[in-house]
Amino acid sequence: MIEIWARPARAVAEKFGNDVLALIGTLHVLAAMSLILMLLSILPAQAATGESCGGKNLIAQMKSSDPARYETLEKQAAATPNGKGLFWRIEKPGVSPSYLLGTMHVTDPRVLAMPKGASQAFATAKTVIIESDEVVDERKAAAAIMMQPGLTMFAEGKTIKDFLPAEDQQKLAAGLRQRGIPLAAVARMKPWMIASFVALPACEMSRKAAGASFLDKKLAEDALTQGKTLKGLETMVEQLKAIDALPVQLHLDALIETLDLGETLADVMETTTELYLSGDTGMVMPLMRAVSKQESADDSANYADFEQRIIIDRNRVMASRAKPILDGGSVFMAVGALHLPGADGLIELLRKDGFTVSSFTVVN
Repeated sequence: MIEIWARPARAVAEKFGNDVLALIGTLHVLAAMSLILMLLSILPAQAATGESCGGKNLIAQMKSSDPARYETLEKQAAATPNGKGLFWRIEKPGVSPSYLLGTMHVTDPRVLAMPKGASQAFATAKTVIIESDEVVDERKAAAAIMMQPGLTMFAEGKTIKDFLPAEDQQKLAAGLRQRGIPLAAVARMKPWMIASFVALPACEMSRKAAGASFLDKKLAEDALTQGKTLKGLETMVEQLKAIDALPVQLHLDALIETLDLGETLADVMETTTELYLSGDTGMVMPLMRAVSKQESADDSANYADFEQRIIIDRNRVMASRAKPILDGGSVFMAVGALHLPGADGLIELLRKDGFTVSSFTVVN
């Protein structure tokens, strides 16, 4: 049975190289779709042109089009604990310092450059921690995922067509066709997995197709090349279970909204990237909450479920598994930036575990 459903998935994976597993393993697509939904609700979309990312910063647009609203969100972001900064020092008496980097799971050269001081800290680290070390062993990760088909595929002969009205089916088929994927080949996949083929702009897809690694994977590869110890905080199956636990309707809505973006996807990517590069991690969650308050009670509940399962619950797992490794010192830890800020973020959780965590500043 596994072989039957695995064939179309394997064919697509072969077509797009490591992109599928990279997106699954880092939950990049789910986070990106959430931001997409947010931006669609708050901002007037503007289409980007051309094949390059080259999008517009939609948050900058909000500053001029609705300054009062932006000011409110900015105040909420400012009140978020540890909402500024991507690179942090972790200290404990008697051991060498460790470091924590918030990452963005993309191949953008600006992101790969990392904040000042990060490259030097990585060079001196003896151990490197990422979310899942399985990203460097795609065959092993794929085998583990295929052993639990219910996490990625609809059961009992159902396909995504059973959940979408005819109009949305046509929209999905057209969006996949633009990427050279027939809907029939992926119809049994769950919507979040199908979204992994349509949720990135052309420039990011091109870089990955050319063999570029996203930041977390590059760090893992460099760690192994340099003889460092590489450790992961989660397995991909654990990450998939977190995704699969969310309501199907949430995934369906996000998939269709992503398709509706079209060329505006480049604007969303640029907005996300500029928020990241400026270290404004505390701005993301207030923006999401602002959207959920405008929607129905069900939408608000779905958002709360997303935050709990995909961020807070995983933060606690990461912190508990990272502690014994950090106790030894000389660690470079890199996880998605969304896991750092907030009262339930990794920084606060590590402080509760007895570590001193402070924003890292390079002194010239």
